[in-house]
Amino acid sequence: MLFKSKKTNTGARAARIAALLAAATLSAFSAATAQPARENHPVPPTVAPGAQLVLEYGDGRFFEGPAWDNATGKLYFTAFGKVNGEDNQQIMRLDARGKASVWMNKTAGINGTALTRDGRLLGAQGGGRSVLSMKIGPDGPQDVKTLTGNFEGVPFIGPNDLSESPVSGSIYFTDPNFAGKAHSAVYHINPAGKVERIITHLKIPNGVLVSNDGKTLFVGDSFDKRIYSYPIRDDGSVNQGQVKIFFDPATANQADPDGMTSDVEGNLYFAMRGGVWVVSPRGENLGLIAIPEFCSNVCFGGADGKTLFMTCSGKVYSLAMNVRGTR
Repeated sequence: MLFKSKKTNTGARAARIAALLAAATLSAFSAATAQPARENHPVPPTVAPGAQLVLEYGDGRFFEGPAWDNATGKLYFTAFGKVNGEDNQQIMRLDARGKASVWMNKTAGINGTALTRDGRLLGAQGGGRSVLSMKIGPDGPQDVKTLTGNFEGVPFIGPNDLSESPVSGSIYFTDPNFAGKAHSAVYHINPAGKVERIITHLKIPNGVLVSNDGKTLFVGDSFDKRIYSYPIRDDGSVNQGQVKIFFDPATANQADPDGMTSDVEGNLYFAMRGGVWVVSPRGENLGLIAIPEFCSNVCFGGADGKTLFMTCSGKVYSLAMNVRGTR
């Protein structure tokens, strides 16, 4: 099933926006291709002893938005690049090591994805300027719904990443302005569907994640190149005045912070600055999973939940862990 935006007269515009988003993403990781001298960072203790990166898939495109579905036992991830000579964005399904199939074609720039508590797949649709929810069907998306496409009548710039609270079911998503670095925001969709703009002081909010207990919102800013944390109020909103710098390691590598995930112990996994950094719930640096390519996003999966999947420029990796993930 191919999803077509309800805004039927905006197909060309959506394609242009998706192309701009892809260009912004490419510029972000191309700045990191000239790697600085190797730094010595410890391997995180959550990595299984002796584990090595395993190449799961690669075809030269830019990959993002990984999400593991327990019901199908498959990894889904987004892809940006040329298909048959034309720019296209797709959601891929990893069917086996080295083999992936197109699960959703012409996504209008779906970038970040997340699995909800009831097993639906959320998608931050940059080109379509919307947040989508869809049922995971065997051959493609089913029952596609647009959760929101504007705030107070003004279209979004281009939703980039999202996360659902494991406690309340609230959805949080970033809407960055990579080009102008103005009017970027983070939004909250409460369980009743009401949309609220909750963070406006970040220039390029990128990755976003709700903590396991639903009490903290983590947001990566690609302008300041660090991770911020915000306490979540009972109504799902946050107080910007209580923002804290949660993670900002001293590194020569300044690759943008991007996607993030967590494990059952509450440790955070941030794709940024040379790979995936593992950080304790208290903000303690536990080490770096070094990756040669720019790493865009990360999620847990596998039959026992102890496999870490990482989407990167041109490749998708996996790594055996000794802790289960939460999403």
